Amino acid sequence: MIKSDLHTHTFFSDDGRQDMRVMIEKAISLGLLYYGTSEHFDYDYIAKNLKIQGREMRQIDANAYFARARQLQAEYKNKITYLAGCEFAYDDDTGIQDRYGEICEKFSPDYIINSVHTCLGKDCYFPDFFEGKSKEYAYNAYLYRILESLEAPYPFDIVAHIGYCSRNATYADPKLRYEEFADILDAILKKIVQKGKILEVNTSAKTAGSPFIPDTDILKRYFALGGRRVIFSSDAHDETRIADKRDLVSAALKQIGFTHITLPVRGQYIAEEL
Repeated sequence: MIKSDLHTHTFFSDDGRQDMRVMIEKAISLGLLYYGTSEHFDYDYIAKNLKIQGREMRQIDANAYFARARQLQAEYKNKITYLAGCEFAYDDDTGIQDRYGEICEKFSPDYIINSVHTCLGKDCYFPDFFEGKSKEYAYNAYLYRILESLEAPYPFDIVAHIGYCSRNATYADPKLRYEEFADILDAILKKIVQKGKILEVNTSAKTAGSPFIPDTDILKRYFALGGRRVIFSSDAHDETRIADKRDLVSAALKQIGFTHITLPVRGQYIAEEL
């Protein structure tokens, strides 16, 4: 059984809905051995002066987050390995990339998730991103942004939620399929393997047409290309979804041929048997 979940969010993130202590206690009750908060650092919104449906995004207070996280790490050290991570929202602005690098230097996060949320000047989570765009055009724009993000100059461990653009896509068939985007997906997957990064299997799929993203067709291709580093993630924003669908993900990964997931823990990669 999977006993880890490192992609979650608390009140420190703009869209988090729960206190950090409540989340940690829930993780313990679920039998997790490793639990992490990967709070949003959405500096891509700053770079592009974006708003969330008309309102300003609340950016994280990094000092407060890491102070609280380190306090709780000490408090819970004999109950669970709690890790304080970051989710960096990639942007091509070099000033934003430098800011992410400064966060790494100042706070030494226990692990870093690299995400793509925005492309073509909008967040591709929201339906207005798809207005006037074909599925082929919109998804290709998103995927090429992921490929670009893999060259980010700051250190990161995990490549997050490939298929994020499909979560709320307005197309009749929103599913991201390998066969429809094989060339760019191959470029992404090969680069992940080459760089030794960890591919995330994210169970916050919403209406993506899959129980998790990326789906098994993409995971099979990653495995065929030599990819062995994967990680389970719920992307929970409150305690109700921590470790959600972990058994489903475990079974799917085993069927493909994976034997373990890979956990980034303060610079070390730890194998957790499926």
